[in-house]
Amino acid sequence: MIRKPLDDVTVIDVSSYVSASFGTMILANLGAEVIKVERPEAGDPARSAGPPFIDGESPYFMSVNYGKRSIELDLKSDDGLSILRELVADADAFVENFRPGTAERLGIDYESLTDVNESLLYCSVSAFGEDGPWTDRPGYDLLIQGMSGLMSVTGEPDRPPVKAGVPVSDLVTGSWVAQGVLAGLYERERSGEGDRIELAMYDAILPYLTKHAGAVFAGESPERMGSRDPVIAPYQVFEAADGYLAVGIGSQKLWTEFCAAIDRADLATDDRFETNPDRVDHMDELEAELEATFRERPVEEWVSLLSDEHGLPVGPINDVADALENEHVEARGLLTEVDHPTAGDVPVVEHPLRFDRLESGFDDHAPVLGEDTRELLAERGYDDEEIESLAADRVIGSVDRSADRNSGEES
Repeated sequence: MIRKPLDDVTVIDVSSYVSASFGTMILANLGAEVIKVERPEAGDPARSAGPPFIDGESPYFMSVNYGKRSIELDLKSDDGLSILRELVADADAFVENFRPGTAERLGIDYESLTDVNESLLYCSVSAFGEDGPWTDRPGYDLLIQGMSGLMSVTGEPDRPPVKAGVPVSDLVTGSWVAQGVLAGLYERERSGEGDRIELAMYDAILPYLTKHAGAVFAGESPERMGSRDPVIAPYQVFEAADGYLAVGIGSQKLWTEFCAAIDRADLATDDRFETNPDRVDHMDELEAELEATFRERPVEEWVSLLSDEHGLPVGPINDVADALENEHVEARGLLTEVDHPTAGDVPVVEHPLRFDRLESGFDDHAPVLGEDTRELLAERGYDDEEIESLAADRVIGSVDRSADRNSGEES
């Protein structure tokens, strides 16, 4: 049987929304058992993010929680805290994204949980970190994009700053979560010791400023440039006869080939455009010349000529539906479906990592709230009477959603 890289790893996820949840989903897709701990009856607030909804379930929630198991636990109760500690005792990693100080108040901070599992990897995610003058500030993706400088270089010149169309600071942070846990697991194999990983969303975004940070260090002030690039030209979107093209000419060799392919050899010998620094210095003139040429043909013709025939980095600007539904996606199997207990067959964007010897990717749906509560408790020795007592005391959810799932599978 082909296994996944993290088949023997268990992660307890008490996070909400996106930043940490995306990271634990990456771990789940690599084979880890990720147990998502949620408030009874309410769950992760991302469950109510919408519309749209599919039979009452939020696609937004699903998109960062595939492959996990869900248990409802009231962590403010003694019994709920006791159950969490039992889960942690058998786990490899624990991930939370409370505001600083909350985990300590709940008694689920690193020091408290290493009492039951001294080799635990504990990852804390917050907006601005656990020290510094902004520690107590709340933060969401929008604020982090704005405060990190990202929005200052996103959008058109002389127009208001705009955020990226996806929650990029959440997703970047989630990627760092997965990297941190994987690095911790590797180190634990060598030393046998666990560790605590502290991560701030603000900190996670700053390394991604790359060339813009480099410009600041060189004494410049980056500004919004639309789709243009500050250090490469042409590297932007151009309007064609019936739509838009992305054109990325990243070397002098490509520039010469590009000019010949569009029948504009005159541009290659123009002093204003001879080298890349020349082209960057004369972006306005270059854009005017190229846009006049691109408007002569439709997008499909340009892509066929430049990309397919000449192997140049040119492509169309797809909408999201076109990006998800095309022959390349189909050929690579990038979209699959999982069977959801209430929403039916749900399309899923597959995990991007491919291994020769190992598997990765989605095996299961995003869990219904508390779907695995009773099963997880039974696995740890709780009998039916004890479980129903916990439900009556509202330590766990009152509804046996695993029964709903099983009945749905039988019908």
